[in-house]
Amino acid sequence: MTTSDFLIIGGGIAGLSAAARLGRHGKVVVLEAEEALGYHSSGRSVSFSHYGIGNAVVRGLTAWSRSFYEAQPEGFCPTPVARAMPSLYFATEASLGALIALRTDMARFTDAAEWIEDEAKIAALCPALRTGGPDGAVAAILDPTGLKLDADALLQSFARAVRADGGEVLTGRRIASAARRGEDWEVKTEQGEAWSAPVLIDAGGAWGDGFASLAGLRPIGLQPKRRTIIAIDPPPGTDAAAWPFVHSAAGDFYMLPEAGQLLASPVDEVDDDPGDAQPEDYDVALAAHRVELYTDIRVARIAHRWAGLRSFVADRTPTAGFDPEAPGFFWLVGQGGYGLQTAPAMAAIVEALATGGAWPSGLAELGVVPDRIRPERLRGGSAHSLISQAIF
Repeated sequence: MTTSDFLIIGGGIAGLSAAARLGRHGKVVVLEAEEALGYHSSGRSVSFSHYGIGNAVVRGLTAWSRSFYEAQPEGFCPTPVARAMPSLYFATEASLGALIALRTDMARFTDAAEWIEDEAKIAALCPALRTGGPDGAVAAILDPTGLKLDADALLQSFARAVRADGGEVLTGRRIASAARRGEDWEVKTEQGEAWSAPVLIDAGGAWGDGFASLAGLRPIGLQPKRRTIIAIDPPPGTDAAAWPFVHSAAGDFYMLPEAGQLLASPVDEVDDDPGDAQPEDYDVALAAHRVELYTDIRVARIAHRWAGLRSFVADRTPTAGFDPEAPGFFWLVGQGGYGLQTAPAMAAIVEALATGGAWPSGLAELGVVPDRIRPERLRGGSAHSLISQAIF
């Protein structure tokens, strides 16, 4: 039996960033089922920080996290983990109301966003975007503060930080059992290895409810949702590297440049079970259709396609805190599609709640208070049972 002070199940961005903060308070062990960190969600994200998604709490978490990305801690990573990339949110005539509402929602967190009704200016920012008429962009918001994040660099850097503090990050460890023994939680893997700690943190992503059930707890109501992304070629002879991250106000399309290609998604949220999510033909075709609907790009070839899981709780707000029904069991779930952009804030919250420390300075002023994060608000049970298929 290997002992530690904090035992974290799940090696995605949530578990690793929290582990890096908790390493200041004791020994941390992170157990990841897959051979690669962030395999199912964090590693399949387009990895962007912006104010165009999520509710007010998510935007507050994003705002608090910005300083970490804009001036990363010395020694954290040998390369920058973020680079500037503007965001352009556009509306057709039908979705203009949604864009106006988005402007109001964003205004609390950034005063840099520019409202644009000049179709020529919109076209200059992204020449491929259709403008005018019932189906083209008639207005847009340009937010120059967007940040493209390097997911792999973040995952590996947080893991290095854990190890530097004497902790362990172990992959290929699928959990077979979890139980409370006295003052500690004991976890065993399928290989027969065993660990114990007084604090057990469930950062299992889509498997979060299943792991809790294995440990004898009531599920919290996580729903994994599949999202599809395709990589396509930009128009021949076009250098799209300077294009912004383009989003539709209708919430049904985004596109951004990446490594000489364009990544595009229909922003699908398809209910799914925990597992190795794969893109389905319909969703791939829908992504290509949206590209051709909103831009003048003809999708002649799909260079790559993939899907990942984004798991939400009922109010779509990331959740952290001790389960009131199980001493020492700590939830860290429901990051949805916001895990990377909110990770620094959520890690600081986990540090505070797991150690009895002060609530992170500045979060309350951004509208992020404990009652909006702790799991007590969700104790209505699970709407989606993951127990029978749970593999950790």
